[in-house]
Amino acid sequence: MNTSVGVVIPTRGHRPDQLRAATLAVLGQDHPGPVEVVVVVDGGDPASVADQVADLLASRALAPGRREAPPRGVRVMANRLTPGLPGARNTGIAALGTDMVAFCDDDDQWLPGKIEAQVAALEAEPDARFCSCAIEVEYGSRRIPRLAGTSRVTYRHLVRSRMVMVHSSTFLFRRGGLWVDESAPKGQNEDWDLALRAAAQHPIVHVDRPLVRVRWGGSSYAARWADRIAGLQWMLARHPDLAVDPRGAARVYGQLAFHHAALGQRREAGRWAWRAFTARHGEPRAPIALAVAAGLVPARIMLSVLNHRGHGI
Repeated sequence: MNTSVGVVIPTRGHRPDQLRAATLAVLGQDHPGPVEVVVVVDGGDPASVADQVADLLASRALAPGRREAPPRGVRVMANRLTPGLPGARNTGIAALGTDMVAFCDDDDQWLPGKIEAQVAALEAEPDARFCSCAIEVEYGSRRIPRLAGTSRVTYRHLVRSRMVMVHSSTFLFRRGGLWVDESAPKGQNEDWDLALRAAAQHPIVHVDRPLVRVRWGGSSYAARWADRIAGLQWMLARHPDLAVDPRGAARVYGQLAFHHAALGQRREAGRWAWRAFTARHGEPRAPIALAVAAGLVPARIMLSVLNHRGHGI
């Protein structure tokens, strides 16, 4: 299995320890084909990140008993496209000439066997173009596996549920034809949009084993309430089917209610909570949003409780 794999790691360069762990985990994958890594610096200093990577490679080269065949290179470059995560990912895709492309966020970590299992799964199904895998959510001292319960993720699956295990750091796809949409506001939901577009072409091949450790709690991304509202509205406009499936619609409406509640916008929170309840009476996000809107519990505390259980809002 000599399939070449290119890995895009976007970073701002502000968390070198996590970037180091992410890069080492990629380079340490047991895959017989070439693996090329592109670290794309978005808004940070590429020279500083290049120094970090050079130090990492130097220390790795001196590690006792290390073997690597074929050689694996790491390039560092600035984001040359739209500022933000989508542009950084596309900059990396454009720089690669490999058979397949994978994403890894700089605060996540691939587990052993990730590339090998996913490449084998894709090569076993020539018509498939896109592959994901289960994840292990790390929050504080807890590690919680999140499985899909299926080996095929369909468009309908992703309309009904965001499916957190279909995470950007699990993506592996055949190069050519798939690009991240750079119009995603503040980079919100660009990965969900990409997965939906891929699944619309062909069901996503899914390896239902936790092969990526996703670290929650170290980023303010989840609490950028206004950005998350814009991202969900962008998804509703871009993918009308999200409002057709009652379960999927209720989930999105409940999220919008929660984010408005977090901003103190009680009227909007109530409006979206009612829409969530109307779409699906059992939608749990509606009462959660109303509790936040009423001041019974702060949004960040509620989010922390959910994260502790391996779930988001």
